Amino acid sequence: MTPQDEGRVTNRNESNYYKYDQYGDNPMVPLAPVGIIAMRGAEDLSNEINRALVDRRRAYLDEAEHEAFIPGFLREDFHIPVNTFRFSSGEGKAVIERTVRSHDLYIICDVTNYSVTYKMRGMQNMMSPDDHYQDLKRIILAASGKARRINVIMPYLYEGRQHRRNARESLDCAHMLEELDQLGVDNFITFDAHDDRVANAVPTSGFENVPTTYQVLERLIRAYPDIDFNKREMVMISPDEGAIFRTMYYASVLGLPLGTFYKRRDYTVVKNGRNPIIAHEFLGDSVEGRDVMIVDDMISSGESMLDIARTLKANHARRIFCAASFGLFTDGLAPFDKAYADGIIDAVFCTNLIYRSPDLLAAAWYKDVNASRFVALIIDALNHNASLSSLLDPTTKIRRLLQAMEENKKHPGNGA
Repeated sequence: MTPQDEGRVTNRNESNYYKYDQYGDNPMVPLAPVGIIAMRGAEDLSNEINRALVDRRRAYLDEAEHEAFIPGFLREDFHIPVNTFRFSSGEGKAVIERTVRSHDLYIICDVTNYSVTYKMRGMQNMMSPDDHYQDLKRIILAASGKARRINVIMPYLYEGRQHRRNARESLDCAHMLEELDQLGVDNFITFDAHDDRVANAVPTSGFENVPTTYQVLERLIRAYPDIDFNKREMVMISPDEGAIFRTMYYASVLGLPLGTFYKRRDYTVVKNGRNPIIAHEFLGDSVEGRDVMIVDDMISSGESMLDIARTLKANHARRIFCAASFGLFTDGLAPFDKAYADGIIDAVFCTNLIYRSPDLLAAAWYKDVNASRFVALIIDALNHNASLSSLLDPTTKIRRLLQAMEENKKHPGNGA
């Protein structure tokens, strides 16, 4: 009998475990016990993912007629404790504090978390994306040769904006993927990458770029139950040419018109490594009297998004919603506070996949999009070597969401 046969979950109706769409009709046994490693700064997200995964597996066992499963199939805490610390010189070291032998490891890394600090020569330094990435490599090196499989979940793709070469420039993101592939990472999961063509750097590696479209729309509907996805009532807006394909998907699945801005730049000047923007030019139908939703992969300083919102409001748009997978807010929250107070924007939707400051979470205009359960489902599917197709394509789930929304409008008391 093989280890897989010994570990098979015995159940008279084995399809119960595979009732979720992502499993399809191809029942698979878990590859190995799950181990979750939370890098510094990713603990809050990792705790939420762990709770969702425990609930997911406990729900199966509550329905199963037998409870024979491989060791580690269900634990109250899937976390593997690690210690990534710095010497006074600033050099680092990683230690895994519990065995990972033959585990299916999922390392969760948030390279954007600037709230994490370390002491060097008596001074407190905030961890940069480079620091987080170096610690990730140290953890991988500590687990190499022991874990059954190593998977990296990096929601915000490190150096993802440096996805192509325009001059004598480094291609950091592509090099990062090549480096992790050489270190033995089996699967790399990221979300709403700035340009997923960077995966071409590792064509034989398991690179998955996961959209958060469904989670954003579900949060929008909960926050604004009166939202009307009608082409006479709403328009989807792309803030630039880079976000056009992402916004096109929203517009297509919702049946809404699409508008886009393009950045007119001064190519005679280079400022902070790029040509400054002179103006945002709009292409599209009238937004007068309509709700609009501006969609992008990230909000960095937010300057461009707020400029676009002001232009749309000047063109008599009704409500303005901003949606981005990652809210960095590198210039602080004051510009958004003012835009909200002035009636320029109504809400900003960003996911919980990266660090959000307490001030951001408390802002009246901010709506947090929880994607923790989604990540837990991805981990569960990967652990079973199951297909991710239905998870990566949110179209079916969005259509169900819209149907439930329409039913609720027709029969508001039925709880649809």
